[in-house]
Amino acid sequence: MSFFPKISFQHEVEEYLTKVFRNNELITALGTQEVENKYQSLLSHLSHPPAFTTVRVNTHLASVQHVKKLLFQEIQKQFQGLCVPVLEHPKLQDILLIPVIGPRRDLKKHASEVIVGAHCGYAVLRGAHVYVPGIVSTSKFMKAGDLVSVYSDIEGKCKRGAKEFEGVKVFLGNGVSELSRSEIFCSSGPLNGMGIRMTEPVYLSPSFDNVLPSNLFLQNLPSVVVSHVLNPQPGERILDMCAAPGGKTTHLAALMHDQGEVIALDKIANKVKKVKQNAELLQLNCIKAFCYDGTRALSVEKREDEQEGPPFLPESFDRILLDAPCSGMGQRPNMAYSSTLKEVTSYQPLQRKLFTVAVKLLKPGGVLVYSTCTITLSENEEQVAWALKTFPCLQLQQQKPHIGGEGMRGAGLSLDQLKLLQRFDPSAVTLQGMDINSLQDSKEDDLISLANKDCIGFFIAKFIKRNSK
Repeated sequence: MSFFPKISFQHEVEEYLTKVFRNNELITALGTQEVENKYQSLLSHLSHPPAFTTVRVNTHLASVQHVKKLLFQEIQKQFQGLCVPVLEHPKLQDILLIPVIGPRRDLKKHASEVIVGAHCGYAVLRGAHVYVPGIVSTSKFMKAGDLVSVYSDIEGKCKRGAKEFEGVKVFLGNGVSELSRSEIFCSSGPLNGMGIRMTEPVYLSPSFDNVLPSNLFLQNLPSVVVSHVLNPQPGERILDMCAAPGGKTTHLAALMHDQGEVIALDKIANKVKKVKQNAELLQLNCIKAFCYDGTRALSVEKREDEQEGPPFLPESFDRILLDAPCSGMGQRPNMAYSSTLKEVTSYQPLQRKLFTVAVKLLKPGGVLVYSTCTITLSENEEQVAWALKTFPCLQLQQQKPHIGGEGMRGAGLSLDQLKLLQRFDPSAVTLQGMDINSLQDSKEDDLISLANKDCIGFFIAKFIKRNSK
């Protein structure tokens, strides 16, 4: 039941993906029609938000039960008494799930329009209000307090400050303007702060602006699974090679009860600052974040023992998380994917460079988890096939918890190997809306099952480095 059009790609990217999802291995196993149905279903899912908002509880500071109670009260307040449940997950005991209500098809549109950029629009579909930097255009005479309809400029064609826009725009819901047009586009530069308070979003999700900031971290469900799969233990030395913004880094530290050492790397200074801020906010002291390129993290010569930062000596980490830079095609919602084919295919060699460094930095007997938030074979199953061929010391390991589906055919991996991988594939479930009535009629087990499937596209592989003989 699509509300938005399917995700669109540049022509060459669309051709590339079509070949990936209609590969011979898949067609032989499933048949042409089933393969085509799954691919079209995936394209529809990607343009819609996941069916649940997932929050991870910072168990270092608070119990899940305590946060659940506070969150339920907060949601009732935000939704003006509407009773939306907050669910616990039987296999991920540090997360809470909030069903997303929508799409709401009966909203009346207002004459006064606000156009926002695509990324701002995607945030609105997941519960955010509209902040001034995200506003591209407003109606000519918009004043503070006006009722407005908010649209997303998914193709990025609207000129900043325009008074009307006739291009492709997608309705996101209604809200109240906090500022006038002249205040938003004043010559002294754009303001920060809230521009539109969303009162009737097409998809109703709670806003988490300043909601229990030390106790909660907004994360997608598969991103939480990754840290549990790595399974760090208190006292160990862990490396998070591409750590920003710190969701997984802080989760790893919490799972270790803040005992041991989590080294977080990112090559962009502002992102490293964000990791440090999140570690401080969540009161986790075992995290050490460094601005450093992960591809250069291996030391080629002896170094001073006192040096705690990168580069590092070989075989110096118990477990390594490589949540690799990727084409990001699994992110939801996304209605118009803008990257070129050259950009999409540039990630595989970078991921291999990072992976090679990770293998060398890992102790014998250590665990390496590789993950991406994309849907291609070249960045996922093909990387696993390459890794197993290139590094005979690596062995695929069973993952716990295993919540996603198995790996996708097309990279020449055996069925047993595919079963050891986790691919979260949104097309595994029918795209369906949720309203209060259907929610109240649903069993909790069915809702959890839906949350496991109707999430972002994601991939996880777990390796162990065998002891060299």
